Amino acid sequence: MKKYVWELLENSTKTSLHKAIHGFLITLIVLNIFAVIIGTVREVEVSIGHWLHWFEIFSVVVFTIEYLARLWSCTESEDFSNPWKGRFAFIFTPFAMIDLVAILPFYLSALHIDLRLLRMLRLLRILRLSKLLRYMESLRLIGRVFYMKRRELVMWLALMLILVVITSSLVYYAEHGVRPDVFSSIPETMWWAIVTLTTVGYGDLFPVTFLGRFFAAITAISGIFCFVLPTTILGAAFVDELQKEKQEKKCCPHCGKEL
Repeated sequence: MKKYVWELLENSTKTSLHKAIHGFLITLIVLNIFAVIIGTVREVEVSIGHWLHWFEIFSVVVFTIEYLARLWSCTESEDFSNPWKGRFAFIFTPFAMIDLVAILPFYLSALHIDLRLLRMLRLLRILRLSKLLRYMESLRLIGRVFYMKRRELVMWLALMLILVVITSSLVYYAEHGVRPDVFSSIPETMWWAIVTLTTVGYGDLFPVTFLGRFFAAITAISGIFCFVLPTTILGAAFVDELQKEKQEKKCCPHCGKEL
């Protein structure tokens, strides 16, 4: 029974019951996100707030049963075979943490806590969207690609941080003497640097001196080239992963020979 539950929940079997359960859970997750969104509309909250509350209770019950079923049956996996240590290790796996975070705000909100903290916990319900990562192969593919290229992405983020510091410092020293109320400090100017590097350009901050505009032009051009880098890295990784999947589908899962 335990092995059957584990295989049913962990995509090891493709029976009609497996498809029905996963389809139901995906639908429930999507409806939960929709309920959280429309629940912020005052008119909706007043008219059907009680129905949304009962739907929340129903969803938490289902997600709790799912979480406990996974925790109970995880010892069928070789990675979590030990009854105590295995389950403890399973709790800290990424997907198990997502499942726990999806239900934790409901139980914490039942405690007598500060209203502001309660609102923040209710907002965390939107994290239930992360549960879709478990059920949708396309989302798991994106996760694998980002994990594969994590070092390159960290290097890119470091490069962006360096550019933000350098460009904000240059523009601050070029503009502070003319507009001290706008470019009052380097941290304040960092907001301008981020907006310019990402080519958003809100227009709330802008340089007026020749030197400041020169540095702004350099910053804008640098931003274009900086975003080409992660696009190329992730694009190549996606192509590699898709080719691997096609190759695996062409091979027999038992003997490894091409079909």
